[in-house]
Amino acid sequence: MNEEPESHLEVSITAEVEAGQYANFASVWHTRDGFVLDFAVITRPPQLTDDPQSGQRIVSVPTRIVSRIRLPPSQVFELMKALEQQLTAYEKETGHKI
Repeated sequence: MNEEPESHLEVSITAEVEAGQYANFASVWHTRDGFVLDFAVITRPPQLTDDPQSGQRIVSVPTRIVSRIRLPPSQVFELMKALEQQLTAYEKETGHKI
C-alpha cells in the first residue's frame, strides 16, 4: 500500500502581520475564480447626505479597507467550518450567544 503521509502546515508570521488589523465591517463577494473578503474599519461617524444619483437622503458610512483576502472556492467551505467551530467554542467558553 502506498499511503500518502499526513501533511502538517508549518505556519510562520511576520511581526507586522502578527499584530493584526482591527476591522468592524466585512464585505464578502465573489468572482468566477473565487471569493473575496474585504475587512474594513469605519473611519468617521455616519452622516445623513443626499445620494448624487437618486437625490434621496441616505446615511453615508465612510470606511477604509484594511485587508482583502482572496480564497479559491474549495477553501470557502473549510473557512465556514472553522468559523462555526470557533464560534461554538467561543459561546461555550464565554456563555455569550452571538
